[in-house]
Amino acid sequence: MYEANFDGLVGPTHNYAGLSLGNVASLSNAASESNPKEAALQGLLKMKALADMGYLQGIIPPLERPDVYTLRKLGFSGTDEEVIQKAAKQAPKVLVACASASSMWTANACTMAPSTDTADRKVHFTPANLANKFHRSIEWPQTAELLKKIFSGEHFVHHAALPQGEHFGDEGAANHTRLAPSYDAKGVHFFVFGRYAFDLSKPAPKRFPARQTREASEAVARLHQLDPQRTVFAQQNPDVIDQGVFHNDVICVGNLNVLFFHEHAFLNKDETLTALKEAWQSETPLHFIEVRDADVSVSDAVATYLFNSQLLARPDGRMLLVCPAECRENPRVAAYLEKLVDSNGPIAEVRIYDVKQSMRNGGGPACLRQRVVLSELERQAVNPACWLTTDSYEALVAWVNKHYRDRLTEADLADPQLLQESRTALDELTQLLKLGSVYPFQKLGA
Repeated sequence: MYEANFDGLVGPTHNYAGLSLGNVASLSNAASESNPKEAALQGLLKMKALADMGYLQGIIPPLERPDVYTLRKLGFSGTDEEVIQKAAKQAPKVLVACASASSMWTANACTMAPSTDTADRKVHFTPANLANKFHRSIEWPQTAELLKKIFSGEHFVHHAALPQGEHFGDEGAANHTRLAPSYDAKGVHFFVFGRYAFDLSKPAPKRFPARQTREASEAVARLHQLDPQRTVFAQQNPDVIDQGVFHNDVICVGNLNVLFFHEHAFLNKDETLTALKEAWQSETPLHFIEVRDADVSVSDAVATYLFNSQLLARPDGRMLLVCPAECRENPRVAAYLEKLVDSNGPIAEVRIYDVKQSMRNGGGPACLRQRVVLSELERQAVNPACWLTTDSYEALVAWVNKHYRDRLTEADLADPQLLQESRTALDELTQLLKLGSVYPFQKLGA
């Protein structure tokens, strides 16, 4: 069995519109000028670095944006260009939402379960409905189509997203962690939710919304046919949600037998850790690395995305932590990481990568990837053109340099030419990745 990281390619409309209430970085950088070309190249460089180290690295393409189909549902008519122009004049904030490139954060694309853990011994995918934010709630149909093109055949089961609405708000793998003694062993599925949808007497954040409900997490676990004895549900600490920890992966990351988390991550920390130990059912040690608030505060964790790092298994059985550059720039976090490596614990190495374009919108290295555990047969069934190689990396870099703008503001989203540029780029991308006609404009002949 292998763990593969499927990173989202940053789309041509990458911009800072401040659409995500509860995401401190997104709100604080609203209306700033973005650089879509730099964003895409930063993401590709991180992918290439991991592939060069021997990690399986896959690619998930961006969605078609601006989303003129949603704009038409909202009453705008005419040619595609006229739809954009009318929306820009009559409802500019709606146009901005329909042009968001937020699908780049593929940790939110779906939740997956490997065949080792499912009752039918198949790989399951459930695209996230992302119901809490309009600009993200319109993503899942296209995301589902892309996932079916990448993971096709008898080994894979693709579910529809959960019903829309606040009761079953599902944010995907950003609130899900799989722990296991090894990738080919049965794992523990750890779902972290922000609130109870049907019991308002339970604790909940007061300032920012809790995007994941317990009921949604339970539904995904049922759809994926997971063993209840190896499935743990825990509530995120409402206080940290109100401090900008909008997903669990902003304050916790795990892989194999290591869980790396902040001491204030969970509402009932002791009960949560006890439940994980009971579900573990293995003689292999389960390591909890708890970061004290005295070493790294919640505000430092949010500012640097220390916990939104990728935790990757090395061949020697220890872990590599892939951190954003902000972790090096913060003296307290940098000092903690140095101490962490010197402690001779499970995390042996830290590597720093610049994903600043993503970070300014509230997404670190872990946001940019979806982890998929596959057997050899399942790996061979994946669309081969969606694996990153030296050749495909060079082709994708050339593709980005050819099609992407190096400057984009909110006002530029009203330019109908941006739609044509994006469609031209995506049409060429589907040829590079051998996906066929997967986007709406290709199917409709736009």
